[in-house]
Amino acid sequence: MPEPSHDDGRAIAPTGAGGAMDLATSEAETLEKVPGGPLGTGPAGKPRSLWSDAWHDLRRNPVFIVAALVILFLVIISIWPSLIASGNPLDCDLAKAQQGSQPGHPFGFDGQGCDVYTRTVYGARTSVTVGVCATLGVALLGSVLGGLAGFFGGASDSLLSRLTDVFFAIPVVLGGLVLLSVVTSNTVWPVIGFMVLLGWPQISRIARGSVITAKQNDYVQAARALGASSSRLLLRHITPNAVAPVIVVATIALGTYISLEATLSYLGVGLRPPTVSWGIDISAASPYIRNAPHMLLWPAGALAVTVLAFIMLGDAVRDALDPKLR
Repeated sequence: MPEPSHDDGRAIAPTGAGGAMDLATSEAETLEKVPGGPLGTGPAGKPRSLWSDAWHDLRRNPVFIVAALVILFLVIISIWPSLIASGNPLDCDLAKAQQGSQPGHPFGFDGQGCDVYTRTVYGARTSVTVGVCATLGVALLGSVLGGLAGFFGGASDSLLSRLTDVFFAIPVVLGGLVLLSVVTSNTVWPVIGFMVLLGWPQISRIARGSVITAKQNDYVQAARALGASSSRLLLRHITPNAVAPVIVVATIALGTYISLEATLSYLGVGLRPPTVSWGIDISAASPYIRNAPHMLLWPAGALAVTVLAFIMLGDAVRDALDPKLR
């Protein structure tokens, strides 16, 4: 009987299980040579973190790419609207009121003779500013209150729970009609303050639940047993692992706050002229929807695309950060 070959430095059994073991060994060696390693690992087979894994998925998600490009465009024209609109949104000519598209004025004119295109472009600044500032305020306030209540529990947790129940019972639009009707300022800050005041309970509950779940993990208990302080546990071990749901909810809520600002401005209690806002333009165009539909079409379309982009972005981020969908 011929002896097994030892040419490659390994004893390879000629039949049966030995052949299977050698095949498995070869496959393992081949897998190690593949750049990036198996699914869920980085270069050299090192496991990726939650955030790097999420970014890996987002880059391959067409919904995220489309939404991100739309939002990037909105941010650019919010900062530099003169890049695509050279006119002044407050320059009006009554002689051109309600006229349709003309050379240099592709969206036509509104009831006061103002260029609808220019006002639509400049209205993005107001909507994005309100949405981003309101979301940051809501996320910060809600995360701090909910996180502390979930971590320490006891009386503070019970008090926060009852307080959030009270705020959830307040209808948002009705609360805006009552609170903003007494405000005389033409700036965006009263509207942002109102949204933060009524918006933080939702983020607070999400943050509270995430912190309660994260603090029960073994690594947190081990750090506590080793003498880690409460601040170190919160900042170093719990917050990085509990912030993902807050980011998802806040991203989706950003589009909701933009829509809420337009609703309040449409009702006359949000932003007021001469501030340029999609909600104000929609409200002014409503009586002329039959005679001059272009006055309503363009600001309403811009609002719908903006809200849809942020909702799509939030959905894509949720899918990437949710481990149950992997």
